[in-house]
Amino acid sequence: MIQLLRLAAVLLAGRRFWLLPLLPLLWIGFQAALLLFGTREGFEPEAAQNTLIGLPVVVLAVFLGGRIIAGELDQRSLEIAYTVPGGAHRVWLTKLLAAMSLLIASLLVMALVTWIFFTSFPPLTALYGALQAVAFYLALSMGLSTLFRSEVAGAMTTAAILGLNGLITGFGDNPLRISPFFNPLGLPDTDPERLLALLVQNRIGIVLAIAAIVAMTFGRAERRETMLG
Repeated sequence: MIQLLRLAAVLLAGRRFWLLPLLPLLWIGFQAALLLFGTREGFEPEAAQNTLIGLPVVVLAVFLGGRIIAGELDQRSLEIAYTVPGGAHRVWLTKLLAAMSLLIASLLVMALVTWIFFTSFPPLTALYGALQAVAFYLALSMGLSTLFRSEVAGAMTTAAILGLNGLITGFGDNPLRISPFFNPLGLPDTDPERLLALLVQNRIGIVLAIAAIVAMTFGRAERRETMLG
C-alpha cells in the first residue's frame, strides 16, 4: 500500500513530491516578515487554525485536487485508468489518499512551526479544523475539475468559491456553522452548550458534504463516454 501511495504521489506531484508539503512555509515566511517590519502585531491562538495553518494548505489542496482525475485528461492517460481490474475508481481513490497524505504532512509541519514561532493553540481542535477545510477543498477541486474536464477550470472555480467563503467568514474569524473553516475559538463569548451544538453540526455536516462530493465525482468519472467524449 505504501508503494502504491508513493507511485500515486509521483503521478500527482512529480518525483520530488516530498517537497510539496513544504511549500506552504512560504506563507509562514511572509507572515514572519510582516511581524518583523511591524506591519502586523502578534497572533492570537484563534489565528492558528486558519490564518497560519489551514489557508496555505487549502491552496495546495486545490492544486492537488484538480490533478486526481482531470489531470489524467490533460496527460491523455485517463483511458488507461478504465482498464484497471476492479474499476477506475481504485486508481482515483489511491491518488486521493496520496494527496491527503501529502496535505496531512504539510499540516503537521505548519502546526509545528506555528507553535514554535508564532502562538500556542489547542492542537487537536486547530488541527482537525484545518484538516476539515483542506479535505473539503481537495474534494471540491477534484469534483469541479472532473465536472468541467479541466484542471484549470476546476481550480479557478474552486478558488472563486474559496474567496467568497473568505469574504463572508474571514476564513474562520467570523465563524458560520456551514463553513469548512469553522473555528470555535472565534466565538469566545458564545454559550458553551450552543457552541458545542454548532461544532457538532459543522463537523458532521462537512464530513457528509465531503463524502457526497467524492461519491458524485467518482460516479461522473466512471462514465467513460462522457469523460472521453
